Amino acid sequence: MLKIFKWWWGIALAFGLLGIARMFLPLPFMNEVVIFSIYALACNFLIGRVGYISFGQPAYLALGGYATAFYLVHFGTNPYVGILIGVFGGLLASLIIGPLFVRLRSDYFAMVNLALAVIVFYLMQKVLVSITQGDNGLWFLTRIDSTPILDLTRPGHFFIFALIVGLAVWAFYKYLDDSIFGACCLATKLNENKLQFLGYNNFSIRLLAFVIANTTTALAGALYAVYLGFVSPEMASPSRAADPVIVTLLGGVGTLFGPIVGAIAYTGMKDVIAKLIGNWELFIGFLLVFIMLVADRGIWGTLSPALEKLISRKKNSARGERDD
Repeated sequence: MLKIFKWWWGIALAFGLLGIARMFLPLPFMNEVVIFSIYALACNFLIGRVGYISFGQPAYLALGGYATAFYLVHFGTNPYVGILIGVFGGLLASLIIGPLFVRLRSDYFAMVNLALAVIVFYLMQKVLVSITQGDNGLWFLTRIDSTPILDLTRPGHFFIFALIVGLAVWAFYKYLDDSIFGACCLATKLNENKLQFLGYNNFSIRLLAFVIANTTTALAGALYAVYLGFVSPEMASPSRAADPVIVTLLGGVGTLFGPIVGAIAYTGMKDVIAKLIGNWELFIGFLLVFIMLVADRGIWGTLSPALEKLISRKKNSARGERDD
């Protein structure tokens, strides 16, 4: 039991701090941070573990959001079922698209995913306008039923639910990072020839990683849909394609807690600066360039070694006092 606690204490502490932060920070901000961090975690896994830079994440976000929306508008009113359908929609799309996309590497993978985001955006905005209502979007907030225990129609209850989902997602990715599959993902990024020599199939590993990451992105889209009670083609907008990549770089590529730190920093800067400056994107762009030049491993990637040294010093000093 003690070993399990030591293994998961970092995740429990991180989400405990998010829960405490809810007491001091606005609820909409905290809901945005939790969902955005789940969104960025999928991108972080693709970049840090598999070596795939994807500018198509808005497409998978929109697929999850619209799958949830279609259910809540036309078929049912239970938000939990809607979220499950959104996740299944992302899983199905990833299984169909994945075998084609994961054969590509480097810039080709990035560009073909960006093209997918453009296609999904155009489909939702123009081609399927009779179903999606185009730029007007689908509104279904009043169709969502109240649910027992955690009522997802109430923002406070939704935050608790999103926090629990986030904790489960982080625990799952922590398990992946420490598993043989996680090591194989990293190996296919660093030296795929050696991995193949050991008897592993690079294509299968990349495909599974692709499916896992984009199903997680669809989960974030489903959460956005239920939280807002609304979806629009803006979810798949190519202009937002760089957002999860920026948050990943800002927090720290390949780090478990980078997406949380990056989501807090990016969302916080956006909310604060947008109130002061009209063209807030330009200012944030300069600020991000400065942060990345000063801390090239991201905020968490830079702070983590210092925190580990501090903790080890305290442990050593405590042991020295006990020996005395």
